[in-house]
Amino acid sequence: MVTLNTLAAFALAYVGLLFGVAFVAERAARRGRGRWLRAPLVYTLSLSIYCTAWTFYGAVGSAVRTGFEYLTIYLGPSLVMIGWWWVLRKLVLVGRSQRITSVADLISSRYGKSNLLGVGVTILALVGTTPYIALQLQSVTLSVGVFAHPGEAREAGDATALYVAMGLALFTVIFGTRNLDANERHHGVVMAIAVESVVKLTALLAVGVFVTWGVMGGIGGTLERIDASELGQVRMDGGRWVGLTLLSGMALLCLPRMFQVMVVENDSDAQLRVASWAFPLYLMLMSLFIVPIAVAGLELLPAGANPDLFVLTVPLSQGQDALAVLSFLGGFSSATSMVIVAAIAVSTMVSNHIVMPLWLRTRGPGASVSGDVRDVVMLSRRLSIIGVLLLGYLYYRTSGGGAALATIGLVSFVGISQVLPAMLGGLFWRGATHVGALAGLTVGFVLWLYTLFLPSFGEGVILPRAVFDAGLFGLGWLRPHALFGLEGLDPLMHALMWSIALNAVTFFAASLVSFPSPLERLQGAQFVSIELTPGPTRSWSGGPAEVEDLMIMTQRILGAGEAQALFAAEARRQGLEGNLPDPSPDFLETLERKLSGSVGAATAHAMVGQIVGGMSVSVEDLMAVADETAQMMEYSARLEAQSKELARTAAQLRSANDKLTRLSVQKDAFLSQISHELRTPMTSIRAFSEILRDGEGLSAEAASKYASIIHDEALRLTRLLDDLLDLSVLENGQVSLNVRSGLLSELLDRAIASARSDEDGQALRILRDPAAERVWISTDLDRLAQVFINLVSNARKYCDAPVPELRIRVGQAGGRLTVDFIDNGSGIAAEARDVIFEKFARVSDREAGGAGLGLAISRQIVTRLGGEISYLADEAGAAFRIELPLDIAMAAR
Repeated sequence: MVTLNTLAAFALAYVGLLFGVAFVAERAARRGRGRWLRAPLVYTLSLSIYCTAWTFYGAVGSAVRTGFEYLTIYLGPSLVMIGWWWVLRKLVLVGRSQRITSVADLISSRYGKSNLLGVGVTILALVGTTPYIALQLQSVTLSVGVFAHPGEAREAGDATALYVAMGLALFTVIFGTRNLDANERHHGVVMAIAVESVVKLTALLAVGVFVTWGVMGGIGGTLERIDASELGQVRMDGGRWVGLTLLSGMALLCLPRMFQVMVVENDSDAQLRVASWAFPLYLMLMSLFIVPIAVAGLELLPAGANPDLFVLTVPLSQGQDALAVLSFLGGFSSATSMVIVAAIAVSTMVSNHIVMPLWLRTRGPGASVSGDVRDVVMLSRRLSIIGVLLLGYLYYRTSGGGAALATIGLVSFVGISQVLPAMLGGLFWRGATHVGALAGLTVGFVLWLYTLFLPSFGEGVILPRAVFDAGLFGLGWLRPHALFGLEGLDPLMHALMWSIALNAVTFFAASLVSFPSPLERLQGAQFVSIELTPGPTRSWSGGPAEVEDLMIMTQRILGAGEAQALFAAEARRQGLEGNLPDPSPDFLETLERKLSGSVGAATAHAMVGQIVGGMSVSVEDLMAVADETAQMMEYSARLEAQSKELARTAAQLRSANDKLTRLSVQKDAFLSQISHELRTPMTSIRAFSEILRDGEGLSAEAASKYASIIHDEALRLTRLLDDLLDLSVLENGQVSLNVRSGLLSELLDRAIASARSDEDGQALRILRDPAAERVWISTDLDRLAQVFINLVSNARKYCDAPVPELRIRVGQAGGRLTVDFIDNGSGIAAEARDVIFEKFARVSDREAGGAGLGLAISRQIVTRLGGEISYLADEAGAAFRIELPLDIAMAAR
């Protein structure tokens, strides 16, 4: 017989192993040697936290009580992973793009970064998760009690629950809060969970193999005994099966712990692709021997034995102590992995959406630049982890492990699933608003509390018995288990149907009658069209005086080293000296998302808003200045300045909108042109190759002519594809520069000769100044020549003067070398000049061949060379200027 001391030794050794695995994984990740930590198999195994201790133990108990109904708990997630893979992929893409840290952060960020919604989801998650943590503690306690003597079972169980809670709190604090950024992968935690998933699967399979072949004599005997047992006589309730399958599928998307490992810890699409089939396979293996173990327990153990513990008690009854210890470790793994990840997920929500906003409010407007936010966030997360586990332990002690605790698993599933309408609506419907999400969540949460959560404690415990019999306020249609007069349904299915249905209806109706804020519309467009428009939301604009404040705030959150590196990298990208970049909309959006990984989207948005503006003036502020005329005049002047700024911003937005409209039209023309340019040579190649193939008796002259046509069309097609490939490589920054020295005059000679060799276009007279062109340059000569060729070719194609001329002017000004290309045509229309360097734009409406990619490619090349290409509006004809840094050029001796 295994003693408690022996069991404790095994448990401590196992915990030590997990600590070692987590430590090695964290160390490998920090040293950049952890590619194996990102393997799809590790990611798939981490998803196994779905299988908690009450899945490991309770599935057998469920099989004894309700037959094969336990399969629904595995079937729902499998259907979601296989059939709804596109939903999961979109969820993961949004998580990576928006730096989402939790379910609450997802909902908050989608609906205008509303912290009120984040608080609501956090409270819902806390209420639903705390009892479930207590469930895990109870499972460990009961499993220890199996090995204890009757007199010491209760005392050992209470001590076990406390020690487990303390140990899990220590492990989670050490490995779950090493990094402030919640988006940084918890490699140690994930690797430890992957090991635990292997242990619990191995343990369950080992017990199943022993029961099937060691007790029942093989597969044939097992099937016969299942058919003859009580399980074979249990009738299936179709409605409950469908409801439980839907419920378990919804829980996979909404449970904080599942969101943490599935979205926050995700590193690539490859992980999700493998998990879409590997995780259902894992669930199938977990459920494979449930029924045989249940039948063996009914046959071998005395009447009244707890079926939830058959996985332990069946091996013990057969003298298989080692197998029982392995089974205990499997159940222990199921409980601890769930608690660790749930504590990380819920503590992040509590810290980001409750603690941090309250702390910032108490600190006043200067909180973002005067306090050590980093230490506050780290401390709040650690205390939140301890607090969540403490709540779970207290819930376990006060509930006494009764029937209410045993049924809380599915009850929690229904509660957490109230997030689903707002989640799916936010991912697929731009019209969804924060008013609709808040209204739907409130209705669903209240209905769940009233119809399921509070009644789960029993009649008369929280809700009076009269409420169950006569309804709230004596209204019969408000009975918790017969809402609106609907009777006869299973209480779980009754609550699930009404709460989710009315939640979704309220969410939809309230979204239709409310209007989203500008930030909501921007976030909604990004979430809904994440695969089409993954770019940043332009929601901020700042001034130079605010950069230092932003730097100070970022240092307080990320630390001095990381903050300075972030700002310096942006300054280099903008081509500025020093470590302070311009507060452009792109940078402010990037900064906000970086901070959101540490303090949540809503808090990061508020902190950036305090510095760069955009925060509304409160009623209290207005009343405070109302008594003093000077203050009122100052406020009026400030409002006038803001009004002018808004007018300028509106003008800029109108200009940007006009530009986007023209680009959209030109994009369509571009795609049409590309289709034409691709189809025309391919059609010719196909037609003349068929003639060559089928033309018996074709003369040699004709065959040569047709082959020449095929050759010319293939070259034309190759040029187009080369242009497209060039643009793609340049835009992705994958080009490698081949820096060489040479004379600018020789480079221009080569470019002009190459441009003239092209048969397209017209005769062009070129005017040059040889003396000015004798400048040595050190750059990628081939790439620069490509730009020159394009500009000369454009002049040949589009110059509409009777006698076309192109003047090439070389000069030095402001520490820059300039090369101008100016023709004597009518130039480019003023309304088209701001889009000529875009990939969807064309220099002219004249039909001159090509796909209109030349100037877009030229801009990318010149930018890579450290220069700039621009259009000179003050010249009579079409004029382009190329500017290069003077340090790459020197006068020829």
